[in-house]
Amino acid sequence: MGKTLESIRHRYSCKKYRSTPISRSVLGNILEAGRLSPSSFGLEPWTFHVCRSSDIISACFNQESMKTAPTTIVITVRRAKAYAPDSPFLLQRASRFPGSVEEFIDDYRGYYEFLRDSGRLDMWSRSQSYIAAANMMTAAAEEGVMSCAIEGYDNDRLIGALGLDGDEEEIGIVVAFGYPADEERGKIRESLESITVMHC
Repeated sequence: MGKTLESIRHRYSCKKYRSTPISRSVLGNILEAGRLSPSSFGLEPWTFHVCRSSDIISACFNQESMKTAPTTIVITVRRAKAYAPDSPFLLQRASRFPGSVEEFIDDYRGYYEFLRDSGRLDMWSRSQSYIAAANMMTAAAEEGVMSCAIEGYDNDRLIGALGLDGDEEEIGIVVAFGYPADEERGKIRESLESITVMHC
């Protein structure tokens, strides 16, 4: 079994952490795993906010994992209007790719219109943050750092605590990181055979 799979096997949702800080180098590796994550059309809609304050903890309803974790990463994402084909954000992202911006927009426009017309732009944007969060949690586990994904939060309070404009950004997901102060819990999972259907 490879190191990554072994780390995933032992990672669990840690609810209580030691006060030991996460070093800058380890934190850098965790953030780099997020930065390198795939995203739809390569747009990277996220920003990673490394923070820990009473306002952040309160906005997450004072959960134990938030109160004890030495590091929290709040992943915010752009709101729907950022993904319009002529928006400054979209044009900046498109300009990084081979070929012309016009070629990128022509390829992107149909998908954008499908998401817009079905009212799914904000949901699609938030879903990207889960990809980055999962990679961060796996990278952390390889460093012996546990984590807990937090979906219980007050979006508006958290946006305010970060000093952001809620018309421009919203919370994707929050992840608490630290060295565990509780016992590793074994995984309860369905067998691979019971959740896999081979169509080829």
